[in-house]
Amino acid sequence: MSRVSNAFQVFMQEAPAQQRAWLDAVQKLAAASALDPKTEELVYIGILAAMRLESGLPFHVVDAKSKGATRDEIVSAILAGLPAVGNAVVQALPVALAAYDAG
Repeated sequence: MSRVSNAFQVFMQEAPAQQRAWLDAVQKLAAASALDPKTEELVYIGILAAMRLESGLPFHVVDAKSKGATRDEIVSAILAGLPAVGNAVVQALPVALAAYDAG
């Protein structure tokens, strides 16, 4: 399983200049964050779940795991949005946990 979604792969292939600009902005935002890298990824995973953007989860879950996130922290990050957005976030659990277990 590719860690990068098909849509993002097409973005990289078909619009490399925009993809480089996007990556530059992402890196600058990460550098400006007061959060440590693991916490930043966990927050991002929670946002992806709340926005129902499951295609980005495999990449970010494996990245969070490489930064020391536990399986339980991944689950908690996803479920943190439960009070605000409801049970839509549970749709992210199977995708995220499959990526965690495979990564």
